[in-house]
Amino acid sequence: MRGTRSLVVVLAVVLAGFGLYRLLSNEPGNDQAEADATQAATSTDYADLVTLFDEFRSFQQGGSGNIQSYSQSGWFLSDLDTTPDFSAAAMAEKYGELRTFQDGLEAIDPTGWPIPQQVDYQLVRAEMNGYEFQHRVLSPWSRDPGFYNDVIATFAWGAEPPLQGNEVAALQSRLGSVSDVVQQAKENLEDFSLIAADLATLAVLSIGDTRSSYESLAEGLRVHHPELVADVESALTVIDGYEDWIRSNEHRMTGTTGVGRENYNWLLRNVYLFPYTWEEIRTIVELEDNRVITFQRLEEHRNRDVPPLVPVGSQIEYREGIEEAVDHVMNFLRDEEIFTVHDFLVPDDYFDSRLYGKGYSLEDPWPETHDYFFNFSHREAVMENTHELVGHHFDMLRAERDDHPIRGGERPYKISTARDEGLAFAFEELLMHAGYLDGRNPHGREVTYEQAAFRTVRALSDIYMHSGDWSLEEATQFCIDNAPHGELLEGSHHLWFELDTTLRGVGHHMLMVLGKVQFMKLMRDRANQLGDDFVLREFLDEVYAAGQIPWSLIRWEMTGYEDEVSRLW
Repeated sequence: MRGTRSLVVVLAVVLAGFGLYRLLSNEPGNDQAEADATQAATSTDYADLVTLFDEFRSFQQGGSGNIQSYSQSGWFLSDLDTTPDFSAAAMAEKYGELRTFQDGLEAIDPTGWPIPQQVDYQLVRAEMNGYEFQHRVLSPWSRDPGFYNDVIATFAWGAEPPLQGNEVAALQSRLGSVSDVVQQAKENLEDFSLIAADLATLAVLSIGDTRSSYESLAEGLRVHHPELVADVESALTVIDGYEDWIRSNEHRMTGTTGVGRENYNWLLRNVYLFPYTWEEIRTIVELEDNRVITFQRLEEHRNRDVPPLVPVGSQIEYREGIEEAVDHVMNFLRDEEIFTVHDFLVPDDYFDSRLYGKGYSLEDPWPETHDYFFNFSHREAVMENTHELVGHHFDMLRAERDDHPIRGGERPYKISTARDEGLAFAFEELLMHAGYLDGRNPHGREVTYEQAAFRTVRALSDIYMHSGDWSLEEATQFCIDNAPHGELLEGSHHLWFELDTTLRGVGHHMLMVLGKVQFMKLMRDRANQLGDDFVLREFLDEVYAAGQIPWSLIRWEMTGYEDEVSRLW
């Protein structure tokens, strides 16, 4: 996507600081705490919750820049007019204001509200807790060299040349800010005992991608804005200096990899609203890994005499394969009444924004090597496009039309990741069982499980890195040894990028696998509850109507069952 969204500056976490550790209702003696909270409640009005939420969002959108929108990967800054201040003092001051909002939430008593409104209350609580976790535990501005690369990387984002109006001055200002950000990085990362060497390793790898994007930017500017090329080259010199600084100090970075089990459990319960512990999640993921690997091997045996899938071998073949897969999936959704395909759920701009070829044009040479998933999807493209189109693209289209005051759209701090990634992941396999691979080469069923198995392998890496049992190197080797065709992962950009995603975005791949499991549990519960009255289309329409929120809350709202949510507060 271009335009306004391209002008934003990604900040993995822009609202931060250190503060007191608060367990809220999960502290020892929480019965008394709940009684005190009830006594302190001064409002039972849902409108007060909406007002508080709006104020909290505005608070998060203030401070070190003007945050305009939210993306799955984090908060975005746009219209940057000054270099954000990530100093300890600035962050601590910002974080200190969180207590006011938490007090305001505790002063609202939702117990008499309808379940949907109580769900909204818990969403606000989860978001405040997510803010707290970012500051109290992660504090990437003081612990993660990659945090500053995230900022620098998106300074290069902008409209396609030729730039219009004030876009030239805005880009020049952002490029000039690179040196200020790097200087802050060196000052704010001065305590090397807080920094895990694994994060330094990932930061260096990520800087390589940033350098490539800046070089591409310079090439694009040479024709229309040659006066800006020198600014890009100056920024590249600063970026190289930052990489050298990280490399020269990496041996001094002795912090612990991962957040630890105690913090992981707090995050699960208070932010992701999971009714499970680290130990329970490990068991669930291991069982799911057993299942998908077993099914993959059974499919291989079943199809042993079937002619193999023929991979595409050109840009044109790839585009044609994507178009065919999308048409096939859309027809299946409509014909089989999987869910209501509203008029706005169309793939019109899907190709441009996601998967329209593996180059910049159909004339580009076909790449000799591919990322890991592409080795599967270029043989059978249905599952990948189900994930990206039906899962993520349609979620985006729904979010654009969701005017709910609290639960509309994606949520920060990965609160909606289990729902969003879990559902997109679930569709890959579950629609296969519903029949969307019938009549196609049956080796496609193997691809479904091969892709699923890499998700479970990544989830186990997530779990064990954050518990402190595995280093980044050990997790990397585990993926190579255990993913289907893991030899394709060795030394790949894809693997380190995925491990970066889950080590720096705590729980990302675990959330994908657990989200799929939670969705299946909800479907089982709802089908048992309705019996012969269960209709798949109506069930999925209900799921979508609930919004992009944690599965525990969707299950509570759809079934009325309180066994999961009662474990959360």
